[in-house]
Order: sequence, then structure tokens, then C-alpha cells
Amino acid sequence: MRERGHATLLASATMGKVTGINDANVTAWMVRNLSSVAPLEYQLIAGGRSNLTFRVTDGAGHTYALRRPPISHVLPTAHDMVREHTIIKALYPLGIPVAEPLGLCTDEEVNERPFYVMEFVEGAILRDRAQAESAFDLATRSQIGDNLATTLAQLHDVDVERAGLGALARHDGYIERQLRRWRGQFEQMKVEGVDHPTLVEEVGDELARSIPVQQRVAVVHGDYRLDNTVLDASGHVRAILDWEICTLGDPMADLGILLCYWAEPHDPTVALLGAAPTTAPGFASRDEVLKSYAAHSTLDVSDVAYYQAFGYWKLACILQGVFARYRAGAAGGDRGSVEEYPAHIAMLAETAKRTLEG
Repeated sequence: MRERGHATLLASATMGKVTGINDANVTAWMVRNLSSVAPLEYQLIAGGRSNLTFRVTDGAGHTYALRRPPISHVLPTAHDMVREHTIIKALYPLGIPVAEPLGLCTDEEVNERPFYVMEFVEGAILRDRAQAESAFDLATRSQIGDNLATTLAQLHDVDVERAGLGALARHDGYIERQLRRWRGQFEQMKVEGVDHPTLVEEVGDELARSIPVQQRVAVVHGDYRLDNTVLDASGHVRAILDWEICTLGDPMADLGILLCYWAEPHDPTVALLGAAPTTAPGFASRDEVLKSYAAHSTLDVSDVAYYQAFGYWKLACILQGVFARYRAGAAGGDRGSVEEYPAHIAMLAETAKRTLEG
């Protein structure tokens, strides 16, 4: 097993100050609250495009993951560390594969923003085809789609009241609320001098006119995809990552977004997703992933095309926010290129329109 760990490590305290971490204050907090051993080394992990994740290694060799909001350009209702921590703290005892939560700091005197610390889960995170081919053989790759679908069905089977998450959000009107939220964020995050296709607004209008009936209230991750999971050597999910936009609502939205990201070799969105890991030989088809989910769930998946279309549209809105934050310098030192994002936003909106039309 090669290509393991959370993702690329961009910057380290041993190479100078790490943006987003008050070294002295956070070290003191972790020593006091988690019995960490000073000195601590902080490394920014690439891959996330909103909240920042750091790998923290203490003087005794213990490793942790620390999550905090972006450096700037923070929307009023986004990047809530208390919410993320609450969710994984509720799910961890239920056997849902999440990193064990270890501590939450809401005192902004420590690090300017709230943050939380969880275990650092070792394993494979597949971000491209080369990683998939290096990390797993053909037989194991063939099982990953079923494993992800089964894990998603397990998440959606959580009783939100018994889990203590019943007050996390409203139980009804999920898609309506999501359409308003992401449309509003898309409009707030426009960048001066960059053209924006009206297609995003047009597709949003059509989605609002044809919302399916919500079958169940469930914990909805909101961005469930292969590279938001850590896999063990057998291709099973060790941890689901990035709970930033998790809420309660329609579980079919998670299935739709998983299928959006589950790229096949000839999909038009492969250019957006890069060398998508699921285009490597051996991976299940999108239809096989859908069938695996259906086999482990009592939900009706016949309207899944709507939720795929919604997923592509939401990704267009999210990508606009990422583009705006990067342009504003809020990436904490991660300077990946985003200049192609406007074209990708248009591509996603076009794909949403075609999927919705069947």
C-alpha cells in the first residue's frame, strides 16, 4: 500500500510559521486539554478547498488532525467548527466510520477562530487514477464502490433523534432550503471581472420546479465522495472526512452527489475531476454503485437522476465559492491553480441541465 495518508502536506512549522495556526497558543491548549507533548509540528494538508485541516505531530510522535475555518472570506453561516464536532461526536459511538473527536476549542483568543482536534486516521485517500492503481489491485478496486455505497446506506439508517442530532436542522424541505442556500452563496461569491453563466440560475429555477417528495429525514453528509473517505487495505471505509456541510434532510442528495463524482472514462466531467480515481480499471460502474446502495437501503432510488442533476448544480455553486476564496487569499498557503474554475462552473451547469432533462 503506497500513496497513503490524508493528502499532500504543504507546509510545516519546521519550515517557518504556518498560516492559520498560532503555534504557542494552540500548543499550550493541546498540552493542557489533550496531554500532548511539546513541541508540536503543524502541517497544512492539501485537498480541502474550504475549511483547513492540519496534521499535528507532538514531541512523543502522536498525530492528530486539526480543523479550523478559512483564514478570511468566511460566510456568516458556513465553516461552523462546533457543528462539525457535534456531528462526528454523535456518530462515532454508533459505529459510523468517522475520526474519533478529541477536543473542541471555542475560545477565539487561542487561534482567532474555533477549531477542533480529532484522531488522524491513516489509510488511503484516492484523489486520482495513479493513486488508485498504486494503492489497490484490481480485485480490491472492484469492491470499493460497494463498500462506499454500503457505508452511505449505513449513515442514512441512523435514527437522528436517538443519535441526539434531531435539533441539528429542520427535518422537512431539505432540497428547497439547499436550492436557496447555494443559489444565495453563488450570487454572494461572484468575482469582479469574471463572467458568470446565467445557466446556473436557469437550472436552479428548473430544479425548484420539480423537487421529488422527501422519503425520510436522515443525516446528510452533503459531499460524500471517494476522496472524502479514508480506506483500509481491503478497500473498506475507515473514516468519512469533511463534515462541513452536513445537515439533516433528504438522503437521496448524498447518493446523487456520490454518483456525480463516480466518474466513468467517457464522462464529460472527467476533465473537471482530473484523472478521476474511478476511471482506473476494476472500479464498479456508476450503475453498479447505485445498485449496491439500493441493495442495502429500503429507499426508492427511482428519482436519482434529479438528485444527480442537483449534485452537479450544487458543485457549480460550491466551486464558485472556492474560486472567490482563492482569489481573496483565504487558502492558508495552498496556492493551487483556480483560473480554470469559471469554465468548470459552466460545464457543471450544462451537465446538470442534461441530467435533469434525461
